[in-house]
Amino acid sequence: MLTNIKNLLNNTFLDKGLELAVAIVAVLLAAMVARRFLLRDVKEPEDRRRIRKAISLTTFFLIVASVAIIFSSNLGSLGVSLGVASAGIAFALQAVIANAAAWMANSTGAYYKIGDRIQMGGVTGDVIGTNVMVTTVMEIGGWVKADQYNGRVVRISNSNIFTSPVYNYTADFAVLWDEITIPIKYGGDRKLVVEILERVATEVTAEAIEQAQKEWTQLVDKFDVEDARVEPLVTLIANDNWLEYNLRYVTSYHQRRITKSILFNRLMDEFDKVPEKFSIASSTYDIVSFPPVNVNLTHENNKRS
Repeated sequence: MLTNIKNLLNNTFLDKGLELAVAIVAVLLAAMVARRFLLRDVKEPEDRRRIRKAISLTTFFLIVASVAIIFSSNLGSLGVSLGVASAGIAFALQAVIANAAAWMANSTGAYYKIGDRIQMGGVTGDVIGTNVMVTTVMEIGGWVKADQYNGRVVRISNSNIFTSPVYNYTADFAVLWDEITIPIKYGGDRKLVVEILERVATEVTAEAIEQAQKEWTQLVDKFDVEDARVEPLVTLIANDNWLEYNLRYVTSYHQRRITKSILFNRLMDEFDKVPEKFSIASSTYDIVSFPPVNVNLTHENNKRS
């Protein structure tokens, strides 16, 4: 009995296991101390989230490194067995591994972060949570018109990062370009129409223009893109029925529908002030009168004698 216990205590793998246990405990204690120390003076939720994520990743890599170092002398004899086992595990857990790899790739906010508005895997919405497996999104659109919440919470597999485009509405440039089209009848004051459209759009989107100018300058320095115009722009197209004035402007991604509504109300008010200068075109047909109709009645009296 004593001999068996002695042999067990002298077992190399048991020694290595004890060393690994001590190393893991030390890493976890260090992570706990680091988390308390680094988060002590951090108040912003997003910054605290990033610090916790960085500590978790560092802890994971330190544990993996400890296993590799401690068992380095025994890995050769286990190579074949571990290789076969790893291949089987990788095949069985390929979806899990892909999600975890995508989460690690996005851990620094490379694709998106909490609070961003994204479109991924066919779903558009605001990111409200992430973990190793899924990204949780508050969906917009669907049966609700324009970019507004519909109340549905969607969980998207992180692996979509690698298999489909990720559209980020807020990364680097947090404003969007939008357009409205105004049809005007022929014969109106074209210069006045353009002046009203540009003036009203500039007043309504003043804050968005200022934000866009700052962020676009930074974007030009970061990427190879042209220095685009962020001020309102009016273009004109003539067709068979009327003149189409296209107003292009910038707006915050979460104010898109509200901005469009304000613009239409302001423009209608301005147009009503000068009804004699021009009028909005419409494809509605009104019957206002009928042409005169002449009816001739002929009476024949056939009398029999």
